Amino acid sequence: MPSFDIVNKIDLQSIDNAINTAKKELLNRYDLKDELCSIEFDKKSKSIKLEAKQDMALQTLIDIILGKFSKQQLDVRTIDLSTEPRPSGKLMLQDLKIKEGIDKEKAKKILSHIKAYNAKVQASINDDQIRVTSKKIDDLQELISELRQHDFEVPLQFENFRS
Repeated sequence: MPSFDIVNKIDLQSIDNAINTAKKELLNRYDLKDELCSIEFDKKSKSIKLEAKQDMALQTLIDIILGKFSKQQLDVRTIDLSTEPRPSGKLMLQDLKIKEGIDKEKAKKILSHIKAYNAKVQASINDDQIRVTSKKIDDLQELISELRQHDFEVPLQFENFRS
């Protein structure tokens, strides 16, 4: 029976490249020269640590990172911007988490959209991915094009397409 998986995977090397180009831009920015700014990427915890003297400089760092992500064709929705900056001595710190996988809430939303769109396919949640099966490959391909047009606030990739 034909099937495919809906996943949200990140490419750590592309993220590392984007962070490195953001660091290079940070060194060349005249407006951030005296702000004691720094950007660090921790691959193990999948987080970006930002430091700056002021909240405004911290926001500029986030804008630089988002711009570099766009240039690397990375989806900016993988960055969790919900954390608030926190003071630490003379500096402001902020940790940005990289989101990977589909959480249960989003998976249920995707599942209900699939069931409302096409009754000929079956979908199930497996950990942080969704497996979709059908009797016809054409139904699966139509579903993929439908899911690409809809925004689920998570970047989706379609893998393991089997016939």
